[in-house]
Amino acid sequence: MRVTPTAIADVLLLEPRVFGDARGFFLESYNEKVFAQATGLQVQFVQDNHSRSQRHVLRGMHFQVDKPQGKLVRVVAGAVFDVVVDIRPNSPSYGRWVGEELSVDNQRQLWVPPGLAHGFLVLSESADFLYKTTEYYHPASERCLAWNDPRVAIDWPLGDTHPLVSDKDAKGFSFDLL
Repeated sequence: MRVTPTAIADVLLLEPRVFGDARGFFLESYNEKVFAQATGLQVQFVQDNHSRSQRHVLRGMHFQVDKPQGKLVRVVAGAVFDVVVDIRPNSPSYGRWVGEELSVDNQRQLWVPPGLAHGFLVLSESADFLYKTTEYYHPASERCLAWNDPRVAIDWPLGDTHPLVSDKDAKGFSFDLL
């Protein structure tokens, strides 16, 4: 597994070894020992989630205040632009964002540490998005940073298209109110 640091401390781009031939491919999507050796992290995942979304769906920017979730995310069908915003007040990258394309073709994964806001935009006709979490979903502590907050200024690859967002995501908080 190749691990590449991003501009936000602790957010890691992971590229598993893919073994392919004329029949298709094989990869280990997660191996606790390999993950720990490659990242230096000891994490325990407690929940796996799977979402399917159509083109231009934007989900995010989600986080949990009382029970923050670390997430290991990947795409098994289609492609997304995956984004993480550092909302940790004492972090040197506070208020910054990073974005990576994750797709079935590139097989890349992103490690999102607990305490950061996370979201994605579907680039393909549809996308199946999988993520492992280090904490259970806790609706009472879930919050949403506005996907289009001018203070954060995420450069979503939308062109002239307006994304499809849920009512909850459309009412996301301003970064200045976090």
